[in-house]
Amino acid sequence: MTSARVSRHARIRAIAAAATVCALSAGPLAPRAGAADAPPYTETYRPRFHYTPQQNWMNDPNGLVYYQGEYHLFYQYNPNGNSWGDMSWGHAVSTDLVHWKELPLALSHDDREMVFSGSAVVDKHNTTGFGTPENPPMVAVYTSLDKRTGTQAQSLAYSTDRGRTWTRYQGNPVIDIGSKDFRDPKVQWYAPTRSWLMTVSLSAEHKVRFYSSRNLKDWDLLSEFGPAGATGGVWECPDLFPLAVDGDPKKIKWVLVVNINPGGITGGSGAQYFVGDFDGEKFTADDKGAYTPPAGTVVQDFEGTGFDTWTTTGTAFGGAPATGALDGQGAVTGYDGKGLANSFHGGDPATGTLTSGAFTVDSPYLNFKVGGGKHPHQDGTVPERGAPPEGTVLADFEGGTYGGWTTTGDAFGTAPATGTLPDQQEVTGWLGDGLVNSYRDGDSTTGTLTSPEFTLDKDYVDFLIGGGNHAASSDHPTAMELLVDGQVVRSATGSDTEALDWASWDVRDLAGKKARIRIVDDNTGGWGHLNVDHVVLSDTRARPVSRETSVNLLVDGEVVRSATGSDSESLDWASFDLRPYAGRQARIQIVDHNTGGWGHVLADRFTLAAAPAKSVVQRADWADYGKDYYAAVSWENVPGDERYMIGWMNDWEYGGSVPTSPWRGAQSVPRRMALRTVDGRLRLTSEPVTGLTSLRQGPAATASGLTVTNTSQPLIGPKAQGSALDIEATFSLRDADRFGLRVRTGAGGEETVIGYDTTTQELYVDRTRSGATDFSSAFPGIQRAPLKAENGKVRLRILVDWSSVEVFGGSGEAVITDQIFPHPDSQGVRVFAENGSVKLDRARVWHLGSYRD
Repeated sequence: MTSARVSRHARIRAIAAAATVCALSAGPLAPRAGAADAPPYTETYRPRFHYTPQQNWMNDPNGLVYYQGEYHLFYQYNPNGNSWGDMSWGHAVSTDLVHWKELPLALSHDDREMVFSGSAVVDKHNTTGFGTPENPPMVAVYTSLDKRTGTQAQSLAYSTDRGRTWTRYQGNPVIDIGSKDFRDPKVQWYAPTRSWLMTVSLSAEHKVRFYSSRNLKDWDLLSEFGPAGATGGVWECPDLFPLAVDGDPKKIKWVLVVNINPGGITGGSGAQYFVGDFDGEKFTADDKGAYTPPAGTVVQDFEGTGFDTWTTTGTAFGGAPATGALDGQGAVTGYDGKGLANSFHGGDPATGTLTSGAFTVDSPYLNFKVGGGKHPHQDGTVPERGAPPEGTVLADFEGGTYGGWTTTGDAFGTAPATGTLPDQQEVTGWLGDGLVNSYRDGDSTTGTLTSPEFTLDKDYVDFLIGGGNHAASSDHPTAMELLVDGQVVRSATGSDTEALDWASWDVRDLAGKKARIRIVDDNTGGWGHLNVDHVVLSDTRARPVSRETSVNLLVDGEVVRSATGSDSESLDWASFDLRPYAGRQARIQIVDHNTGGWGHVLADRFTLAAAPAKSVVQRADWADYGKDYYAAVSWENVPGDERYMIGWMNDWEYGGSVPTSPWRGAQSVPRRMALRTVDGRLRLTSEPVTGLTSLRQGPAATASGLTVTNTSQPLIGPKAQGSALDIEATFSLRDADRFGLRVRTGAGGEETVIGYDTTTQELYVDRTRSGATDFSSAFPGIQRAPLKAENGKVRLRILVDWSSVEVFGGSGEAVITDQIFPHPDSQGVRVFAENGSVKLDRARVWHLGSYRD
């Protein structure tokens, strides 16, 4: 992880924030992990068999190498805190890729540099001269970030005591091209040329470079690969390695893994891969051929002189289709023919809608092209802000004082602000003359502002809110909290924007209770402040203003499907599944309600078809289809030429806010990688390392020959319940639309659904009710992976840990890794079938012990 990566992530989040005014907690916050009195490794969400450091922040795996009986796992680590910063290399070792021992810090940041991601090799021939033939050195090749200039260059360090102590090479850096986006070297010995091969990313250019060296010190550029595949975010942590096809050592292909953030298969971080050939100098990806979308009936291609029967509001879409880019707009690409819908008329400040006539749904799918801003539709929003809700005003922050509210710290001053503060972007959306604004002396100040006690005697607490998006569950929140009996039962944040908009808490379940509101600013970083105004107890829920730039499907006037661009002027295919609405009346509506950055939408070629069109991202190949598998790289020098890979089990969309303490960040289980022919094409497959079975405790709980019809029921009983489980299950298809297992089930409807959808032939994980999800609007959701049944059967291997699930479908071609944060008491496992029956041929469930045992 680099500083450039952080700043880019922050910019993307700030742009996307216009679509979501607040991140709201709709219920009590889950138990906070890492209470001060909790012994190490017993905290609420602490994984049992996934590696975590005892404390502090961890992200990318680095320096994966096998040497003298030990697998080394280095990783990006902050020795000074539980958030990203002071990047150094932490260190752990294992003899079996299952049991891990944390060692002291390996490579530390210093006054001049931070130690970013990279790799390690065993210099068996002592090409560097750092060791001796009898005691060859272990050499780390890492990206050094110059703290003065921000330049990223490649540097060396070496160890002659099995990685326990390290010495930086005095000739660093060994490659410096003067770039701020040149990082994450993966180095290996390339036997055919008896030389070292480096694979390293030009992140912002979506390219990978290959270099060669005889001594790890002097490097020659060989070639470049890219752009290709998914390019919606920066390319990072590349890895290149050979694998036998279907186990045949005479048939070798090369795999290039390129991690991407954002723009992965789930929108955030992801591990993309290419299969091809490497000739010692150049990697060539296999040609997949041109993409042809499914044929169908075109209902609107915007090739006419007007919009035909489609109607407009506002000014954003003009009076007729655009013929490309408009004044002030970048080059627009990816549309068909000469015309398209383009809401950049008048620039991003213009708004409006473009709506089709009504039609009867009589096709399975609606395919279309979409581009422009990534501002999703949010349910419950309105086109324009209405009058304030009626009710009891708890605070309007008028009159020059806070009234009975009390302050701590210095972020809130002694009285409400009267608008924008010095050096702050323009603040908008508040009412009257005063508001809460914690930007006093910038983001560096902290404090709290707490209301007098009041009774919850109405259905909702409505309020205007803006400012920073740092959840109440994070280490350093910028949050508005509702306290009952001293406990936080609701929370909200801004969305990294200075515009205040309405938000609301449903408090009907708390009727009659005494409460207080506390506004917290404990953040001194970017967007480390909060804006609040007009807090009202009301029987009417306030509705925020829509900030979307989207293409929507309306049925009975309600939005049932929605898609956006990806902050790009290039249009790409998207698809709506119309099957649930067959025979009903529908409309297509293209919406631009956003006046900020990327506040426009592009659309073209609406086609009714029998099959869905696929976007570039969907057509790319992914090592994992979950939200939480990133920076995936593999071990070098492994006995038997096996290829084992591991990834950071997190996502930059919310990685800094996951509710864990005193550590933040976990690694996936190591996986054995293979290249298999699946459904006629080569796929990179993965399965947990075989050593993981050593953690199984006692005999398996089993079930077999069970037919499940339109129900959900306990899988086996108490023996199959738990928070650390290894589950193997095989299902035979019958007529159920969906079936599978629900894990970590418990009170209040908590569950993580692991299912198979026969209508789409997809494996899926639904974590919308998996426990704590309030810390980021990007966290709840459903992740899907294509998976065809084999001989009418679906096989699943599911690893359940205290804060994650890893699901391996089929032969390992469909993998979904997701974090979850359920209540500790949610330990049930249930089998289910929806809209029909399924046969559970066999299920086996083992409890798993800890990697520290």
